Amino acid sequence: MAQTTTGGGGPLAGMLNFVERVGNRLPDQVTIFAVLAGVVLLLSYFGERAGVSAQNPITGERIQVSNLLTRQGVQSLLTEMVRNFKDFPPLGMVLAALIGVGVADKSGLFAALLKGTVALMPHWLLTPTIVFVGIMSNVALDAGFVILPPLAAMAFAAVGRHPMAGVAAAIAGVAGGFSANLLITTLDPLLAGLTASAANALDPAYPPVNAACNWYFLIASTILLTLVGWLVSAKIVEPRLGRWAGTSDTIVPEHRLSRAEARGLLAAGVALVVVILGILALTLPENAVLRSADKNAGGVESLRPFFDSMVVLILVGFLVPGIAYGVVNGTVRSDKDVAGMMAASLSTMGAYIAMAFFASQFIAWFNKSNLGGLVAFQGAAFLKSIGLSGLPLGVAFVTGVAIFNILIASASAKWTLLAPVFVPMLMLMGFSPEATQALYRVGDSVTNPITPLNAYWPVVLATIHRYLPRAGLGTLISATLPYSIAFYLTWMAMIVLWLLCEWPLGLGAPLHYPLGQ
Repeated sequence: MAQTTTGGGGPLAGMLNFVERVGNRLPDQVTIFAVLAGVVLLLSYFGERAGVSAQNPITGERIQVSNLLTRQGVQSLLTEMVRNFKDFPPLGMVLAALIGVGVADKSGLFAALLKGTVALMPHWLLTPTIVFVGIMSNVALDAGFVILPPLAAMAFAAVGRHPMAGVAAAIAGVAGGFSANLLITTLDPLLAGLTASAANALDPAYPPVNAACNWYFLIASTILLTLVGWLVSAKIVEPRLGRWAGTSDTIVPEHRLSRAEARGLLAAGVALVVVILGILALTLPENAVLRSADKNAGGVESLRPFFDSMVVLILVGFLVPGIAYGVVNGTVRSDKDVAGMMAASLSTMGAYIAMAFFASQFIAWFNKSNLGGLVAFQGAAFLKSIGLSGLPLGVAFVTGVAIFNILIASASAKWTLLAPVFVPMLMLMGFSPEATQALYRVGDSVTNPITPLNAYWPVVLATIHRYLPRAGLGTLISATLPYSIAFYLTWMAMIVLWLLCEWPLGLGAPLHYPLGQ
């Protein structure tokens, strides 16, 4: 039976313990995705025979369920399986990032860095720092799922706090705060482009939607979620988990750095500076390698090659300092040591690779069957049919996106389906496209920490198993559920207040669409 975490009492702790027990009885993610893929095949067959369809309210086109179990459909399924697996976006990112992260970990760099950090940072600042770094990590796409949980667990264990609380705080920031940031990221122009396209379908004269249209709101959201995440950790998550009584092999000893470790950290720091300077040299000059060759591209778009190279840059950013630390500290004596560290890191990814195969098939078949579009259009029709308008409509939209997010975690994939439906619909209700996008981003984030379909959970569970060997998916979801609830309530309240006060959402972003007034 999967190990549970029982610390503090009370009704809330009892409810979370129940969620954990139920969640730990869920099948393995490999089984979940395999079953879901099979369900998609059956729904496509029976949906097509029943003539299930929905009308795109913008184009007027009628979309029908596509039967995947025809002769041609089965041929396509079988011949495209390997391609679906190979093209599964998280797979390459996770494995590539772990090459660099593994060297930094196995060389001893992470342990030494944590010793120094724990010695210098006040312990009370650890939780908000983890949540904040998690939120900011979406600058590097989904890399935070791979990098931050093990570091957070080690940092918490180093000061005698439950490492599961560190993992939960990291996931709260990385997943629950995925749409917030102090900076403009690659997601912003992507969503803005989809929003603009949807707006122009209704009003061809509507001006372009810029990437910074939600920037002010996202900056405030970063501060809010950091504080709320800190409060939830202190008042709910850590009291429930109780004190950590780990074994010596799971706790980073808290003592001063040795001379060898200090020299190694200095060498790693110098190596990191060299890497950063190299990246800047490849990015900042006008004709730099990591800048777009399109002279008309401006702002974030001009840096598209840089953002597209982020995973490789992260790999190098961990690999080079890890090698430098190991050489000076004596843990790296030859290239064979480095290769062995990489192999040791990747050898833990068997469960993830198996899950990725079935997850990639489920996502590909779900899209090919047109079931995603049908769900989106039917949801839009339902909201319209119940006669909501104004802020209640906005609240219902956020809630609907949060529920839909449990099925499709990709922000861009969901917005590709939803923007053409909801942007024009809410424009006719008085919401600007920029305001609809801001509402979407709240719903897109708050349920990320609790969806059982997150493709990165096997990586996170591998970290948890170092401390709780029998923990399951329920252990993770029960620890992150309080953040999801708190983020939903407080973030929703903030955007409602924002709209009521008519504060600007970002640069050149109106709140209202005149034709809807």
